Amino acid sequence: MTSLHRNFIRILIAVLFLCGLALHAQQVVSVKLDDTINPITEEFIDRAIAHADQIHAEAVLIQLSTPGGLVDSTRGIISKMLASKVPIIVYVTPTGSRAASAGFYILEAADVAAMSPGTNTGAAHPVLLGEKMDEVMKTKVENDSAAFMRSFVSKRGRNVDLAESAVRQSKSWTDQEALQNHLIDVVAKDPADLWKQLDGRTVTRFDGSKQTLHLSNVQLVDYKETLREGILGWLMDPNIAFLVLALGALALYAEFNHPGAVIPGVVGLIAIVLAIFALNLLPVRYASFVLILAAFVMFALEAKFMTHGVLGIGGVVALTLGGLLLVDGPIPEMRVQWWAALGVSVPLGAITVFLMTLAIKAHRNKVVTGVQGLVGEVGVARTPLSPEGKVFVHGELWDAIASEPVPLGGSIVVNRVNEMTLEVAPAPKTQPVSAN
Repeated sequence: MTSLHRNFIRILIAVLFLCGLALHAQQVVSVKLDDTINPITEEFIDRAIAHADQIHAEAVLIQLSTPGGLVDSTRGIISKMLASKVPIIVYVTPTGSRAASAGFYILEAADVAAMSPGTNTGAAHPVLLGEKMDEVMKTKVENDSAAFMRSFVSKRGRNVDLAESAVRQSKSWTDQEALQNHLIDVVAKDPADLWKQLDGRTVTRFDGSKQTLHLSNVQLVDYKETLREGILGWLMDPNIAFLVLALGALALYAEFNHPGAVIPGVVGLIAIVLAIFALNLLPVRYASFVLILAAFVMFALEAKFMTHGVLGIGGVVALTLGGLLLVDGPIPEMRVQWWAALGVSVPLGAITVFLMTLAIKAHRNKVVTGVQGLVGEVGVARTPLSPEGKVFVHGELWDAIASEPVPLGGSIVVNRVNEMTLEVAPAPKTQPVSAN
């Protein structure tokens, strides 16, 4: 056998070995949650779990970093995690991240709960949207949330009492504290360390069955959001939704004052529809829309009556309050911030008052174009008017009917335009003639 043949055989064996490794690699579907928990998040997780089941993945890895989110969306995500045929690994990462509030529920519901060094979790006290809770309602909500926590933490073999204290007392823990208190299973510095610690570990699924994880040779399958989910996720930032809504209202206002411009109307309509679609998925106080509408009314009245800024400032205040109260999120990250409310209200108020002032001035000005622009103009009779004849007005010769006889060369003033005939009267002698 020649050296060429030997090299060929070695290369072939290496290729076959690599192919064998690739075929033997365990696929893990990886998703990243680094925002608030909302309906779009729930939809994304649902699709990722379904995809993992279709490709018979070894596990689903949820890389989590969240301040919390909506209760209904959290319950929806957890129900899908508990029903998953594929084990779910929730990994709070990177360093400095947190799984607070709703994130703590999701972490505790996982088959494997893991955290990076320098992360924290907890503070899962429930918040009732739209109203201040009295003691009775507070107790009911706490008991319901605590029971929900117990329903899956106990089956995961974790510290039920301590997990419940995050709901009732808003307790929080670092990664090491969570590990020592049996709230999580692993502290791993990176995914490679995570696979090393979990390889060969047997986990108890929610239905009581046992499953051993084989993660010695992991092939990560990054699962991405769709374009629709990306756009809606961006729009569901309350600050963005409020900005889009306000700009849409301004664009529609511009279209109403300049009929036929088309572009402002199309842009405004699209912006408002997108904003309403996003806000419909958020906990919205619809009464705040009244404040926003009142703001635009005050802007219009300021331009009309010139109250030296009183109504304009009132409009800015109403628009700012309307923005701040628009979304009643359970955490600050799911509400419109002060900087966004003022940043939208002040410029929008100034622009609206300016445009309204221009529109009102234009409506008040005398028409100076077309036939209506002839009313009030002074001309000269080119033939005797008794009562019909010819007059010269504004550089043109017109048929005219006079209310009183006018001699040749006499001055006239136009009172009305009736189709192509001018109705005129003798001009006062003090009124100058505009054309000869």
